[in-house]
Amino acid sequence: MGHIRAVSPALLLIAAFSRHRAAISWARETAQAVFGPIALESPLFDFTQTDYYASSMGIELKKTFFAFAKFYDPAQLADTKRTTNRWEEQYRTELGADELRPLNLDPGYLNESKLILASTKDHAHRIYLRDGIYAEITLSYHRRQWQRLPWTYPDYQTPEYHAFFDQCRLYLRDEMRTPHRFETAGD
Repeated sequence: MGHIRAVSPALLLIAAFSRHRAAISWARETAQAVFGPIALESPLFDFTQTDYYASSMGIELKKTFFAFAKFYDPAQLADTKRTTNRWEEQYRTELGADELRPLNLDPGYLNESKLILASTKDHAHRIYLRDGIYAEITLSYHRRQWQRLPWTYPDYQTPEYHAFFDQCRLYLRDEMRTPHRFETAGD
């Protein structure tokens, strides 16, 4: 029989994208109020790999990632996805824009071996968590680099994203060596 072990430390990541910089700023402030300080934030990347979101979000989209300072409990991923979905709706109804979806928030987590994203859509490679939320391994870390999988989104395959995820992974490893780091996001 296998022995049950504590879950590996992880960092909460939230991808925020929009054509409105104000929406991304709002997402940053809202997320920090709930999950605590952001340890690392990526540059604003041009989101040009697909036009899938053009009809609901417009064009000239920008995407950034927030990695939070506190360790994240992966068991909270379904709750986090439902929270970010509520924030998207809140932004749309209260602050609005011309688009059907002015802000898109995709939470996930990163640990030493993988990057997991949450989704509301089922597919063969996704595992049901609860409350209508699924999870997928989007990237794995193997042989000192991020490895794509057959279903990895095109933007998550870019060297620029991988460079940021490398920074997150190094931050996580450094924090794991710090004895006081057992507080988790949302505490």
